[in-house]
Amino acid sequence: MTGPGRRHADVGELLLESGTTLPGARIAYETWGNPQAGNAVLICHALTGDAHVVGPAGPGQPTPGWWDGLIGPGRYLDPRDWHIVAANVLGGCQGSTGPSSQAPDGRPWGSRFPAITIRDQVTAEAALADALGIDRWAAVIGGSMGGMRAIEWPLMFPDRVGTAIVLASTGYASADQIAWCAPQLAAITADPDWQGGDYYGSGRAPIAGLGIARRIAHVTYRSSYELAARFGRSPQTGENPATGGRYAVESYLDHHAAKLAGRFDPGSYVVLTRAMNSHDITRGRGDLAAALAGLKARLVVAAVDSDRLYPPSLSAELVAACPDADGVHTIASPYGHDGFLIELDQVGALVARTLGRVAHTAGH
Repeated sequence: MTGPGRRHADVGELLLESGTTLPGARIAYETWGNPQAGNAVLICHALTGDAHVVGPAGPGQPTPGWWDGLIGPGRYLDPRDWHIVAANVLGGCQGSTGPSSQAPDGRPWGSRFPAITIRDQVTAEAALADALGIDRWAAVIGGSMGGMRAIEWPLMFPDRVGTAIVLASTGYASADQIAWCAPQLAAITADPDWQGGDYYGSGRAPIAGLGIARRIAHVTYRSSYELAARFGRSPQTGENPATGGRYAVESYLDHHAAKLAGRFDPGSYVVLTRAMNSHDITRGRGDLAAALAGLKARLVVAAVDSDRLYPPSLSAELVAACPDADGVHTIASPYGHDGFLIELDQVGALVARTLGRVAHTAGH
């Protein structure tokens, strides 16, 4: 049985949706389980995730798995049954080609890295699948930005996906979501250390801007109920807000800002956020119903009931446009958008039930 551990695939030149070509693309990935006919599953990570879905931190991997507990013997995705693949997204900073990567001239791409879309990310994942000899996924699973790729996969490659599991996501980036992204992008690009995106090798990076962006984003990832219940108006221990100290909720946001700054590249944050803003399955395909009319894959959609970033109404809209979808599955959680990561048992049970049907169809 193959085990986890980052690998890299050179996928060559990629033709992007803009018409630009990206030469020498490389995609980092991890796998679990042995390939067999019909048993490949692709997991798509969210904005600041990577290919390390489960497992401890280690050399070259600064953080533990972001969906720990999902994969493993006897777990929801059992590698004895499934060949599971997770790739670091194109534009990322954990081994895949992105703005921090070396361009053909030997210098970091920086500001020269081309604008990419969610569809370009799927194109890169398809090139990885080709490199791995996988012609069809039994299922593609993703939440948030990963859900955007999970729904694009069967639309771009109708014969290469059996089931798309879309968690806490949407068929298009809404005005509200783009609006929340705007101050995040502004925080990074207005940081003097941004240097027009060409800060690589300068000894300075827009870490302060990235921290502000993360604070803004993290508020949208959690629910107002959770923040109130967890922090209320309590001051941070040992600090007095009346004399310039912080409230506990401010300390919480500071912690997450510092944590991200230690592991993520601001340039990738900008590139990937703009890619999320580009997401719209109706682009060039008509309305939602028209876009989904030719869907061959089974579509499974789940929403977090307290999600204020990707509210359940957007999942309902997606399902309403796809008559063959089996309704919106609800993930009950007080945690907001991050519930798709936190409520492992609910999400895992949905994945297992769905793949149980896929496994039966595939003859496992």
